[in-house]
Amino acid sequence: MKKIFIHIIILQLIAINASAQLLPNLGGQRAGVSTLSFLKNDISPRSMALSGANLTLSADGMSTVHNTASMSQLSGIHIVASDLMLGAGINQSWFSAIVPLKSSTSAIGVNLNYLSSGAMKVRTEFQPEGTGEYFYANQFAAGVSYSKLLSDRFSFGTNLKLIRENLAQYSNTTVAVDLGFLYSTDVKDLKFGIVVQNFGGNSALSGTDIAESFNRQSVSVGQYSVPTVFRLGASMKPIQRDDQSLMVAVQLEHPNDNSENLRIGVEYEFKKLFYARAGYKINVEGENLPTLGLGYKIRAGRNTLMINYGVNATQYLGTLHAFGLDFMINNDKRE
Repeated sequence: MKKIFIHIIILQLIAINASAQLLPNLGGQRAGVSTLSFLKNDISPRSMALSGANLTLSADGMSTVHNTASMSQLSGIHIVASDLMLGAGINQSWFSAIVPLKSSTSAIGVNLNYLSSGAMKVRTEFQPEGTGEYFYANQFAAGVSYSKLLSDRFSFGTNLKLIRENLAQYSNTTVAVDLGFLYSTDVKDLKFGIVVQNFGGNSALSGTDIAESFNRQSVSVGQYSVPTVFRLGASMKPIQRDDQSLMVAVQLEHPNDNSENLRIGVEYEFKKLFYARAGYKINVEGENLPTLGLGYKIRAGRNTLMINYGVNATQYLGTLHAFGLDFMINNDKRE
């Protein structure tokens, strides 16, 4: 136990003291050039606790978020629900279901990512306290996922999603795709992952009043790309024992609308029931504190319920909290 916690402390100190000079601000000038930013929010409590170092995590019900390639490693049906509290009454929810296919080493899934602002007052320069009307800002992405194990070590997965945005009387509809690859070894559970997330074209808001003039100023809306991110990561378990283990993950991110950054996460597992997690982000503006989280697994025969919690203290959005439930129905084994 002492050695495990010493490893965690050392890794955290290295990450916290690492200078942003390790990653120059390449791409920082592109900040804010993409739309549909809700797709970038880390909706997975486990991933949030690990600062987003999620490409090579063990397969679970959030594999459609982490890396769809890991879906094919699941042995039971997973049903997942999670909630991310962004403050100011804004919540983002996630639901997914993954079903392994008995006839082959593959799996299919469906998922829904939904953000709601709640009701907001319509205000004008003459009625700053509100006109008595309300409007909403809602965004959602509905996806269908597929993953296949090509060999005993290599798998791939994809997630095709329809994205819809509603802002008052304006709307926007587009499509995007996620592609993931995962390679596993038998050396201390060493894994490598590559993911391209939110790959798609440009889109723009449309509506009946989008080009009308107001206060002698015309409103025009241009087309913007979805927030595409290229991710490359690896993980391993330097400590593995019968009743406990320690997983270390490192991940490089290259977004199309911001600078490159590095994610480092550690996960301590005790008796496959209790999980303690921590992470740190390097070269992410406004996020200078470690992320933390916990997980607890409840067993009921061959079925399990995983409860996850993650917290991320940010400079601009305050402290973000994410909760999740992952229910696995292991009613049949693969043939």
